[in-house]
Amino acid sequence: MTDPTNGSSSVPSRNRKRFPGISTRAWEHPADRSALVALRKLSGFDDVLKRLAGLVSERSVRLMFLATAVKTSERQFPHIHDMVRDAAYILDLDKVPELYVTQDPKPNAMCIGMETPIVVLTTGLVEMLDEEELRAVVGHEVGHAMSGHAVYRTMLLILTNIATRIAWLPLGNIAIMAIITALKEWFRKSELSCDRAGLLVGQDLQASMRGLMKLAGGHHLAEMNVDAFLEQAEEYEKAGDLRDGVIKLLQVLPQTHPFAVVRAAQLKKWAEGDEYRSVLAGAYPRREDDVNASLGDQWKATAESYARSVKESKDPLMGLIRDITGGAGDVGSKLRDVFSGSRSGGAAEDGDAPADGGATA
Repeated sequence: MTDPTNGSSSVPSRNRKRFPGISTRAWEHPADRSALVALRKLSGFDDVLKRLAGLVSERSVRLMFLATAVKTSERQFPHIHDMVRDAAYILDLDKVPELYVTQDPKPNAMCIGMETPIVVLTTGLVEMLDEEELRAVVGHEVGHAMSGHAVYRTMLLILTNIATRIAWLPLGNIAIMAIITALKEWFRKSELSCDRAGLLVGQDLQASMRGLMKLAGGHHLAEMNVDAFLEQAEEYEKAGDLRDGVIKLLQVLPQTHPFAVVRAAQLKKWAEGDEYRSVLAGAYPRREDDVNASLGDQWKATAESYARSVKESKDPLMGLIRDITGGAGDVGSKLRDVFSGSRSGGAAEDGDAPADGGATA
């Protein structure tokens, strides 16, 4: 592969670390990684999906963007073309994905295709983000391409289509919808994975955070503040009582992407942890070892990740789950008090300690 740091037209704005032979497992969220390892163990499954998609739909999509969008190159959007080449170089991807810019005022980016993935950015996104913010987004999409997320996202589309066709069968739709709900949970975790890939490409946490903040509030950067945005994320996590926890759960279940404040908080947490520091130091999983990845180890890591998130969460609903798993004897009374609007021993004023003397969630 050509080194994109050679040549005056391809010099990155600053030096960044490169990760030769890096495995996608280095940035994949545990829940994303375990699903991918399991699916990759199904010999031939992804090949069938890739071939079916490549026969018609993938060719059709590429031809459509070739006809209606602008394909980046040294002569068209050269600075963005350099970004995707730089991302591929940093993550050691031999074949640089084609990148298209399409006219659409709505800020968006996507990675489409399975056999030959392409990256698409809208003009709304290009105009809203600065160079380093956009670099993180391009790295995010290259992460999707490398993890092969498009293959498994196709499953979600197929199952959604099936669900509409068998809705009349007794329990048929319920079973399919349960699978779709689980796939959407994986879908959301895959987005957290690729936020990490974007950070590894850009290696600028503030730029990644600004990009997520702009997705929530638009291009008015002077009117926004990253620290305040993170405080907003913390407020969202611990807001209200058990009812708010249930509402938040119901709001997130239909989503394919985590909410912007959640993504920002999760990315900051990962950037401040051992995994990110290890990758930067060169101690990361290698592609050559992917075939030996243990499915059992990945599921264990997933279980530990969810257990840790419940333990550390300030969400009231997660607090109830901790009480249940911890064997609390008054869970029923807590539920009754919350939904009846009463408190044992009298209503507590704002700022008062709970009447039962327990810790706030």
